Amino acid sequence: MAVTTQQLIQWKQQGRSIVALTAWDYAIARILDAAGVDLILVGDTMAVVLGYETTLPVTLEEMLHHAKAVRRGVKRALMVVDLPFLTYQESQEQAMHSAGRALKETGAQAVKLEGGYPAMAETVARLVQAGIPVMGHVGLTPQSIHQLGLKQQGKTEEAGENILQEAIALEQAGAFAIVLEHIPAELASQITQKLSIPTIGIGAGPHCNGQVLVTSDLLGLSEKQPPFAKIYTNLRETITKAVQDYSTEVRERKFPPLGNG
Repeated sequence: MAVTTQQLIQWKQQGRSIVALTAWDYAIARILDAAGVDLILVGDTMAVVLGYETTLPVTLEEMLHHAKAVRRGVKRALMVVDLPFLTYQESQEQAMHSAGRALKETGAQAVKLEGGYPAMAETVARLVQAGIPVMGHVGLTPQSIHQLGLKQQGKTEEAGENILQEAIALEQAGAFAIVLEHIPAELASQITQKLSIPTIGIGAGPHCNGQVLVTSDLLGLSEKQPPFAKIYTNLRETITKAVQDYSTEVRERKFPPLGNG
């Protein structure tokens, strides 16, 4: 059975942790889905695999292109698509157009928007009223890198209260879940207890209702690892070794072996 937004809310109530990862192509999406991941995010962190230094240059067309490929690989997981920078902040009409395209053209079940300030909460409410499921995102919001940097957010009492209020506003606007990124574990615990919708943590400690990582970080493919990521295997080393072995065999005329064409 395919995972739904309502299931995520039920799982929070049941105390079942939610497993989320990112994907940008068919092959990885298929593997993640078959491995039982609950939520697959087509994140604008694809900027990394496209060679950008930040998420800001990623376009809606790039997101839609990769999301279509991911959709072809996903059978069970809930698929969420990030709306990239300046494709939803200008107006509610712009957000509606971008989110509508994401659902109509890719087959995703939801979109994710960054921020919980009043105007963004109003935008989320408008999208939800139109039948578009929305995942929120507060704390460190990478599309605001030039304002916030990449440092942990919510460390002072005032900053923490602001993030809490943004999360509450997003729930009231109708968001079905909220990503909490790079905030103190105590703050994430407070938000998680306060909300009736699930929180998905990334660098926010163990008290969230689920966790998400960028898959290239998990697999050891990223050149730079965020401080909160864990490398479960090192595919950079594995791939490098395989390519070196192949190169050596080609140069020494050992591949392909005799009799194989």
